[in-house]
Amino acid sequence: WKPVPPAVILPAEAAWPGLYLAPGLPFTNTMLSALLASLVFFVPMILAVQAFTRGGKDVPSGFYQVVEMAVEFFWNTTQSAAGKWAKRIFPFTMTIFLYVLAANLFKMLPIHETIGYTKLAHGNIQGYKTEVVGGIHLLDGSHPYDAAAHAEDAAHSEGEAKAEYWFSPEPCENCEIVPSIRGAATDLNFTASLALVTMIMVQVFGVWSLGLGYFSKFFNLRTIVSKPFFGLMDFLVGLLELISEIAKVLSFSLRLFGVIFAGTLLLAILGTMTAVFVPGLLVGLELFVGIIQAYVFSTLALTFMSQATVSHHGDEHAEEAH
Repeated sequence: WKPVPPAVILPAEAAWPGLYLAPGLPFTNTMLSALLASLVFFVPMILAVQAFTRGGKDVPSGFYQVVEMAVEFFWNTTQSAAGKWAKRIFPFTMTIFLYVLAANLFKMLPIHETIGYTKLAHGNIQGYKTEVVGGIHLLDGSHPYDAAAHAEDAAHSEGEAKAEYWFSPEPCENCEIVPSIRGAATDLNFTASLALVTMIMVQVFGVWSLGLGYFSKFFNLRTIVSKPFFGLMDFLVGLLELISEIAKVLSFSLRLFGVIFAGTLLLAILGTMTAVFVPGLLVGLELFVGIIQAYVFSTLALTFMSQATVSHHGDEHAEEAH
């Protein structure tokens, strides 16, 4: 069988037809990937730490030594950037790094975009409708759907859709392949939620360190009466700061999503067009990019959180809250 050409689908889709967390909320293929990545990545890490602490050894070795080196590196980075707030900021930035790293590395396993189900597309005057028509489908072209044999089942009444599942040895010319597992970072919901949580914590640390006076950098009205011109300028600069803070959510989301989605798409396209050694080289590049993107995301989060604890009227960190 020839490889099935990839369909570029931006939104995440159900990991399996009819699999819902709640009415109208499907359990998507990116959710499944994020869940499995957390289990595969964090469970061995926790077990390694527990084995070392219970073993009574003074010198780390093996997998635990790698974990300790990574934690020590990020702790030193956090301490140099955040000062006395390092202990509070470190758990968030380290968690972000590990979570994004786990999602990006787990995406490289060949179970992603390889196993799924077929979906037959229909078009009508009022819009686009789909009908799920396949069972387990491999992207090597096996278990395709026979559209001709079931042509009578493709008829839909207006505003209705029905789903049937079967296997057939004949190919389907109008089917899309929906992978049951898809990289978590290729879903904009994943990156946007991380960005939103990060920026919320930036504001939390800002208020924690500076009190309500933290918001004066967004709404600066202190000198608008005594010095109208400069006061107006300070007020406009504050509004620009507010716009910049909101824009950080967008830039955070699109940076990670764009790089990982583009890499996945490039691998899928070249995998159907070139020899096996070319996608192999890109897999190595994707591995490197996944690590770098996790580091960049966590480092930017550290930078924004550290800056939020510093008064914009001075260069020193605010007094620690008691």
